[in-house]
Amino acid sequence: MPTSPAPVKSTSGPTPDDEGSFLGRLGPGLITGAADDDPSGIATYSQAGAQFGLGTLWSLCFTYPLMVGIQLISARIGRVTGHGLAANMRLHYPRWLLWAVVALLLAANVINLAADLSAMGDAAVLVFGGEAKAFTVGFGLLTLLLQVFVPYTRYVRVLKWLTLVLFSYVAVLFTIEIPWGEVLRAVVMPPLQMKAEYLTTVVAIFGTTISPYLFFWQASQEVEEMRSDAAAKPLIEAPEQAPASFRRMKLDTLFGMGVSNLIAFFIVLTAALALHAKGVTDIQTSAQAAAALKPIAGPLAFWLFALGIIGTGMLAIPVLAGSAAYALAGTFDWNASLEDKPARSRGFYAVIVVSTLLGIALGFTPLDPIKALFWSAVLNGVIAVPVMVVMMLMVSNRRLMGDFTASRRLKVLGWAATVAMGVVVGAMCVA
Repeated sequence: MPTSPAPVKSTSGPTPDDEGSFLGRLGPGLITGAADDDPSGIATYSQAGAQFGLGTLWSLCFTYPLMVGIQLISARIGRVTGHGLAANMRLHYPRWLLWAVVALLLAANVINLAADLSAMGDAAVLVFGGEAKAFTVGFGLLTLLLQVFVPYTRYVRVLKWLTLVLFSYVAVLFTIEIPWGEVLRAVVMPPLQMKAEYLTTVVAIFGTTISPYLFFWQASQEVEEMRSDAAAKPLIEAPEQAPASFRRMKLDTLFGMGVSNLIAFFIVLTAALALHAKGVTDIQTSAQAAAALKPIAGPLAFWLFALGIIGTGMLAIPVLAGSAAYALAGTFDWNASLEDKPARSRGFYAVIVVSTLLGIALGFTPLDPIKALFWSAVLNGVIAVPVMVVMMLMVSNRRLMGDFTASRRLKVLGWAATVAMGVVVGAMCVA
């Protein structure tokens, strides 16, 4: 197994990780968390709330610390080593493991891309009218052009502002009456069920909130952030930069995953109070949830929900395509940066283009979007466990991380998330 070079002392000064406004210190963690609430996730959360009312709200409180732990580990690996997850796997682990994980990740991401683009097209028809497939193509091409032709330092600002669309799901709650006492009781003393349908829904929520593409994206975005700052270096080469970098990563990830789970919580709550309480329990897609809200909660709730689907899709599509590109580029040691012009990182951008076009093309096949969501969740669950195990081994490896191996608390959180996902995958297989 190859070893990393010994740490090199750097004379560069600390990076401005600790400086600037609160928003300025947010980045990879915020965007990663927001991208987790994609149209596919919205569909899952809507199904949970419509079918089981307040009965699954507890799961989103339970997954928050697990998400924080595993995403902090992915961020730490990227910032310390200066490489994404796939590159580190190529350098330190068997090739067959890397190829298997990346192949499954690519398949899951393309299917997820197709499902998200289709959901965006359906939501646009609800709001504007017209042809769903035309909107699907338009959204796919728009996100593709932005990724290919807008440099990272500018594009990341667009992604940051897009996270604000998530708060449309907070606004929806102001259109309905909320029995906060019942909500608190459902979280503290959840009405657990042992029915197969309930367990499958909880499994789906876990699979939606803890997904491999988020690991690959956040680690690679830490590398991008480092490269965009001339003073920054991998922490293994510049240990004096570590305190500020770790403070910034912790704030960013805590806040980003907090936003992700809070919005998911509100979507489940909206569906529970506006749909389940009115007898609407069979919701299959995010667009269907938006349409069902209109006669119950009114036009404002409908508009906020539907436009939120489009906005979150615009945020999630680049993350899905980008994480696939970072993974394949790391596998084959290609140049990989959204800051580069396409001519400098041809392979990287080719993966973004091909995966997005495949996602668009799948929308023109007889592929059932519900089955697409199911199989992408299954693939994500299958990939997540081995990737998380490898990540935990990486972050504990002194040859790889130098003096920056994870703390005991972070290791406990990371292994807890890994075990939880293992149990989830086992439950998924049994169900």
